[in-house]
Amino acid sequence: MIRNDALDRLPVRHAVPELLAALAERGAAVLSAPPGTGKTTLVPLALAGLIGDGPARRVLVAEPRRMAVRAAARRMAWLLGEEVGGTVGFSVRGERRAGAATRVEVVTTGILLQRLQRDPELAGVDVVLLDECHERHLDADTAMAFLVDVRATLRPELKLIAASATSDAEAWAELLTVLEGGGPAPIVWSKGEGHGYAVRFAAPPAGIRPAHGTWVDPALLRHVASTVRLALERHQGDVLCFLPGTGEIARTAGLLDGVDAEVLQLHGRAPAAVQDAVLRGAGPGGRRRVVLSTSVAESSLTVPGVRIVVDSGLAREPRTDHARGLGSLATVPVSTAAATQRAGRSGREAAGVVYRCWAEAEDGSRARFPSPEIRIADLADFALRAACWGDPTAEGLALLDAPPAGAMAAARAVLGSIGAVDGDGRATERGVRMSRLGLHPRLGRALLDGAPEVGARRAAEVVALLSEEPPRDYGDDLVAAWRTARRGADGYGARWRAEARRLERSAGEAVGGGAAVGERSAGEAVGGGAAVGERSAGEAVGGGDDAVAGLVTALAFPERVARAREQGGYLMVSGSGARLAEGSRLGAGPWLAVAVADRTARDATARVRLAAVVDESIACRAAGHLRSTGEEVRWEDGDVVARSVDRLGAVELTVRPLGAGVEPALVREALLDGLRREGLGLLRWSREAGELRERLAFLHRELGEPWPDVSEGTLIDRAGEWLEPELSRASRRADLGRIDAGEALRRLLPWASGEAVRLDELAPERIEVPSGSRIRVEYGGERPVLAVKLQEMFGLAETPRVAGLPVLVHLLSPAGRPAAVTADLASFWRDGYRAVRAELRGRYPKHPWPEDPSAAVPTRHTSARLRGER
Repeated sequence: MIRNDALDRLPVRHAVPELLAALAERGAAVLSAPPGTGKTTLVPLALAGLIGDGPARRVLVAEPRRMAVRAAARRMAWLLGEEVGGTVGFSVRGERRAGAATRVEVVTTGILLQRLQRDPELAGVDVVLLDECHERHLDADTAMAFLVDVRATLRPELKLIAASATSDAEAWAELLTVLEGGGPAPIVWSKGEGHGYAVRFAAPPAGIRPAHGTWVDPALLRHVASTVRLALERHQGDVLCFLPGTGEIARTAGLLDGVDAEVLQLHGRAPAAVQDAVLRGAGPGGRRRVVLSTSVAESSLTVPGVRIVVDSGLAREPRTDHARGLGSLATVPVSTAAATQRAGRSGREAAGVVYRCWAEAEDGSRARFPSPEIRIADLADFALRAACWGDPTAEGLALLDAPPAGAMAAARAVLGSIGAVDGDGRATERGVRMSRLGLHPRLGRALLDGAPEVGARRAAEVVALLSEEPPRDYGDDLVAAWRTARRGADGYGARWRAEARRLERSAGEAVGGGAAVGERSAGEAVGGGAAVGERSAGEAVGGGDDAVAGLVTALAFPERVARAREQGGYLMVSGSGARLAEGSRLGAGPWLAVAVADRTARDATARVRLAAVVDESIACRAAGHLRSTGEEVRWEDGDVVARSVDRLGAVELTVRPLGAGVEPALVREALLDGLRREGLGLLRWSREAGELRERLAFLHRELGEPWPDVSEGTLIDRAGEWLEPELSRASRRADLGRIDAGEALRRLLPWASGEAVRLDELAPERIEVPSGSRIRVEYGGERPVLAVKLQEMFGLAETPRVAGLPVLVHLLSPAGRPAAVTADLASFWRDGYRAVRAELRGRYPKHPWPEDPSAAVPTRHTSARLRGER
């Protein structure tokens, strides 16, 4: 029996007629409804004709998380008075409860993508509702892009709805440009009639350090726990507390020890029983609850009994080092949109209150929306989906944000290395098989290539471990974690076994149906006839799980294969350094296949979270496409090094010094690299050479061409014009030191135009002053400087010039100390000289200090000697 009383209490019911009309007229719409209004549960039922008087339709509802999928399906079935699996069903990875009678099916966006790639027309589906668009998950953005394409080319009658509480509705409306008549899709606004909530700011104490990587200041967690205790004392109802990750949840739970409430931990990896208990509400005893949750409870879920939200103000976002294939998580301030979603959890059943654990003054500085995942995530999976869709560059897809060019290039390089795309970026048959496995392409490669080697079952079990990282308390040894999962009775173990069974079936189908070749061979091995792949993998490391785990992991992440360094730690094939946790038993292995590693911006090396010990033969098999052998001539440790190297990426397997007969061009390039790294100081620079360079730099700055640019970078780029033939004759650092830089620089003078002969005219080394002295001009500053004793300039009214520019005259005392600086001698004699004379004549009485210096006789000597000369 339909629970009409519950449906009537959902505010979104008033917007349903407008939404149905918009779909009937335009075929696509954006639904903007505040949290708790019922858009996730009432709207799909109305679209399917299960409530109201609309036509019967089949509706797909796509949610970003498995927990939300189950909760939404359960809630809709309850509203209809049914059990899940009938009129309302759901599908998540590894589990489907739906049948022929299902009219509303709730799926994850990942499941929706797989269906689109198997059947782009979505045969039998009338309406697709993409929920929680504001979260900007990559799968959701990709699914919407594909759906827009399907509607434009294959099924114009397919209805599309983008739904969210806090999304940029106008942007989604533009993206969903309707087919008939053009223009943006209509936006249907639903006003909230919920109970509302009050916002209170609970600023943390001074001295809280900003989060970085996955580290959060313990003082902030103590503040959050104190705020929870305060909220329990002041208000009625249960508390929903948002924290960035499972580690912070566990630590905060410890800080709440002894509180008069049941403390529950809710996250994507929580056992299904815990998730169900949270979503069912308080038990028969009615004891109050504190639910500590990650962002999984931000949207699409109603946690019964919650009247209070405590928001830590933090969220986790992925970060990817595309060059090295390393990922990490960054703890960031929660966006305004997400904070609104979190707050809305408090007012869904009654008036609520939200405590925000940050200062009110900081509220306006937060990002409006979360970072779109397409901007910050690993794009290999996206790139493969786009290639299978027929748009390898993704330029034709309707996306709110275009994928970054660098990230896409890195993704296509990964796909090419595992055979998923061809040279033009188009999906290969192998790539299509990978895309249908429901795995990251790296893991798809490990399953497809590992199954014939070690058997489908064992390959599937290892890949299942890699697809969802085991709990941290399983340790960093992948083999030990595998064994723990096999015998484990926890929630992770149950999910792992289900996923392993799914992947085993997929592996069998991928190699042509039935049992995989490797699996049959593994079975024969029991009777004494091991397959070649099974035997070689087993013999490589001593047999058993170690070899299997190492090989499969290395197939998935060949760039992360790492060899121990003499000075400690490991060097990955990608070039990244890596380190193990203190006391890890993996430290005894000379080689590792690293499954999980991360590196924050503050870390010089990656932290190994999960790995398996391998040997060199397995490392080379898995990363064989990165192996190269050849002569290397390069600048290293301050000189040219020539050697023959067999390398696996950045890891040098064997090195042999090269004798005579090294290719001269390679030596020359190594020397140029040395000049780039260490600078032109490697050459022999006399004082005259340095001064020549300064003179040329002055002329280039003041007159331009044909006077050459003699900056460091330009001189290195033009090495062939001024350092030859000496550079080609050099073979080591010492040879560079014998090159006379001054003589070489003269080759750059404009000899062809004849201007070279004017060098001494335009930028003379010395200028003759009135005393007869030839004074050196310094060209190293912004303008030429002539440093000369004041008495030697008597009688000169015009300031000397070089290249038409007055020099800056530094007038010195008889002792050679600065007395005055001027670029206008006439003005100085008239206005500035008196003060200098008054200050210095008593200090230097033996030197002439005439009252009219412009008419005085210049001299290098004292007054007495000057009289004698006369």
